[in-house]
Amino acid sequence: MTVLEFIKNQMALEAESIISASERLTDTVETGVNILFECKGKVVTTGMGKSGIIARKISASLASTGTTSIYLHPSEGIHGDLGMLQRDDVVIALSQSGNTQEMVSLIPYIKFIEAPLIVITGNLQSVLATNASVVLDSSVQEGYEPFNLVPTCSTTVQLAIGDALAVALLEKRKFKINDFALFHPGGTIGKKLLLKVGELMHCEENNPIVQYNTPMSQTIIEMTSKGLGCTNVIDKNGILIGIVTDGDLRRFLNQGYTDLTITAEEAMTKDPKCMKAEDLAVEALNLMEKFKITMLPVVDDEHKPTGLLHMHDLIKSGVVS
Repeated sequence: MTVLEFIKNQMALEAESIISASERLTDTVETGVNILFECKGKVVTTGMGKSGIIARKISASLASTGTTSIYLHPSEGIHGDLGMLQRDDVVIALSQSGNTQEMVSLIPYIKFIEAPLIVITGNLQSVLATNASVVLDSSVQEGYEPFNLVPTCSTTVQLAIGDALAVALLEKRKFKINDFALFHPGGTIGKKLLLKVGELMHCEENNPIVQYNTPMSQTIIEMTSKGLGCTNVIDKNGILIGIVTDGDLRRFLNQGYTDLTITAEEAMTKDPKCMKAEDLAVEALNLMEKFKITMLPVVDDEHKPTGLLHMHDLIKSGVVS
């Protein structure tokens, strides 16, 4: 077996492990999500060794999606740090064996404060599992991990379960992209999520607009003079009714129409997709990619065009990676 084949085989094993774990899930996972959703305190994740690393990542995923969460190292916990765990908290404990001494040592205190315990383990008969409020099976088939000892597939399954719980909570809380932006103000993510359409759009004298009855000869001049290759089309009340782009012009000419006395209304794309100035730029990007368009009119509450947003503006701003 070549290195490439070996790597592909290992990745396939990990993918199969996740699928197998998902098929073993029962209604208890819904109970677990409800416990997390109703938590009045914080979600405390814990685990030793490789499971501890996964527990830290799960905690980070929860915290970034609106669920207050911290990681508790079990060894430090039993040597004084259990004070960070309070009665209103929920504990998510990760242990493939379910019998790791440091993890088991946490159980008396968790029971004393009556905190719900969600256990992700590969051993459903373990001490942790038998003392849990909810048990989620992260077991993997024998032979899927080197020497049946090195955590590879099992930690992948743990992570997949933890991420799924975080995303389920995100959906249950109706957590929106605007909320996500509040937790990611810095760096590239912050730029992508905090920039508003109004900060990037072409507006005022740079916003091309023509009346519905403007001849195409004049419409082309407006499209060209503003340098965007398109223009908003409004009715007599100033309401946006369409947009004329270079693509519309090419289609118009390809169909054999060369009489530029035709009006903008006759050549335009009706009822184009729109955004508002206060919308996030990343939402505009998603809309453009979904409908394969490069220009978006920006309208106010009365549906009057206040600007135009071009894909190039998103690229220059760094919203497009």
